[in-house]
Amino acid sequence: MKVIQVGMGGMGNAWLNAVTASPNVTYAGFVEVNDAIAEAQAGKYGLDGGVIFQTLAAALDRVEADGVINVTPPQFHKAVSVAALEAGVPVLSEKPLAGTLQEAAAIVDAANRTGVLHMVAQNYRYRSATQTLKKALDSGVCGAVSSATVEFFKGPHFGGFRDEMDYPLIIDMSIHHFDLMRFFLGKDLVAVQGQSWNPPWSWYRGDASAAVNLTFEDDVHVAYNGSWCSQARRTSWNANWRFECANGVVMMVDDVVTTQTLASTPGDGLEPAVGDPAVVEAVVMQNEGQAYLLHEFYEAVMHSKPPVTTCQDNIKSLGIVFGVVESFQRK
Repeated sequence: MKVIQVGMGGMGNAWLNAVTASPNVTYAGFVEVNDAIAEAQAGKYGLDGGVIFQTLAAALDRVEADGVINVTPPQFHKAVSVAALEAGVPVLSEKPLAGTLQEAAAIVDAANRTGVLHMVAQNYRYRSATQTLKKALDSGVCGAVSSATVEFFKGPHFGGFRDEMDYPLIIDMSIHHFDLMRFFLGKDLVAVQGQSWNPPWSWYRGDASAAVNLTFEDDVHVAYNGSWCSQARRTSWNANWRFECANGVVMMVDDVVTTQTLASTPGDGLEPAVGDPAVVEAVVMQNEGQAYLLHEFYEAVMHSKPPVTTCQDNIKSLGIVFGVVESFQRK
């Protein structure tokens, strides 16, 4: 399978590494508008500069490709994805699906209209830690979930477009955690209420911290607290999770998943007795993150195996993002 990668800098490195390591996927060409980035990446990865183009149209006109990997900033996702879909070329796009919900809907419409695959790279679903947490929840050992608490605190200095976003944490990062909520719970959002702010030391122009209460189907509640300009005691990128269940608690802290259930012995009269916390054996994955998604894209395009994170499904996760943003703006 041959692909065109649109965008070679930043997150483009993750995909360059994934494709060059893949036994099934190779490059037909690249699109990069920044000549300095194109030259640097061609040298770093040993790429043929003759197949690096300024536009997707030029790339599609010059090389034969089975797919497009869209690694542009969110505001360019619609233009790139729709152009590829209308050319009949399947797309694997970096998250978020698009920069606005309206643009995301246009991508979904193009995918539906053309019948061409558009898949979103929700790579956090496909990590050992998150797959282990999903396994623990699905096992039912702790019973049905009533609520969850999610804590995410990081302080990355990316520079570039993220520093200028209105809500960098929510739009560029929390999409992963909101998508994981749908993945872990198997439910969709019903209501949301939240607030955002920017600490005085923040290096982002827009609000980089937030507290959000989300209600999912079957009256399941999730409290989300996060910051992208935290100064210390940072969490895993996957976040820390605590699920309150009918028969106990499922937790993931620093990517270690544990369960603790009610004990059969009597408690102290004030609280019921509980057993010792049990560490859940980690799920072993042959591929994780981008490598997993790239293989899933390959299987979908070359062997017609439907992927999970299609644009038609992922727009529900993006809908959470913009529902959260709307709740901020109502305050």
